[in-house]
Amino acid sequence: MEGPSNGGMLYHEVQESKLCAVHCVNTVLQGPFFSEFDLAALASDLDRKERQMMLEGGGGGAPADYFIPEESHNVSMDGDFSIQVLQKALEVWDLQVIPLNCPVAEPAQIDPELENAFICHLQDHWFCIRKVNGEWYNFDSLYAAPEHLSKFYLSAYLDTLKGFGWSIFLVRGNFPKECPITSSETSNGYGQWLSPEDAKRITKSCNSVQRPPHRTDLTQQPSDPFLQYGEAEMLLDAEDEDLNAAIAASLMDSSPAVVSVEAGTSQDENKNISGENA
Repeated sequence: MEGPSNGGMLYHEVQESKLCAVHCVNTVLQGPFFSEFDLAALASDLDRKERQMMLEGGGGGAPADYFIPEESHNVSMDGDFSIQVLQKALEVWDLQVIPLNCPVAEPAQIDPELENAFICHLQDHWFCIRKVNGEWYNFDSLYAAPEHLSKFYLSAYLDTLKGFGWSIFLVRGNFPKECPITSSETSNGYGQWLSPEDAKRITKSCNSVQRPPHRTDLTQQPSDPFLQYGEAEMLLDAEDEDLNAAIAASLMDSSPAVVSVEAGTSQDENKNISGENA
């Protein structure tokens, strides 16, 4: 009989700056497999391919530079990533990300407990709900520890999230079985390994002081369920300027076309001005 993955431990990452997409991907994989720079590289590659497609597409005789975006559509300067970046990252591990409202995902809408992972997104926050060793957990990085979900509560919780406007994606494929948790090379600074007992104890302790951000009560609908979540985001906005600058710098090499277009435009403007003065 196959034993529990990762020795029965749970991998959780606590929010760092606005890196919830990184935390989401890693908790889906149950290990520190990706850094913010890995996702930034994937975003740069997606941007490059999108620019190439726009240039090759032409677009009804419009100038080629008209179709080159000045800003990345796949990563913001504060570290938030698009769903396409998350999809590319998980494709590396042979995992497929499917919108829950797609026809192919209909069985998951009926019996979500038969699946293995869901990704949830609203505004600029990502988190995953993952089945580990037969039990479901909410790995939201705004929580101090993963929160256990019963099979019944899983279905109701997903329905409630959808009702509040969250986008939900199903993750299918061959999930990694093990992560070398003893290797120092796999540490990213904000991840931690917890036993289910430790996770339960931490969650109980936190809930006794203050309810987690955006946790939805199924018996009472709060007037603003994302109020506390918004307050947490305000605190995170002020953190890690160096990290944001590093991510921005990592994108610079991927945008030569934008620089050249802007430079060319400036030169043409200067020539026009000179001609008018003459």
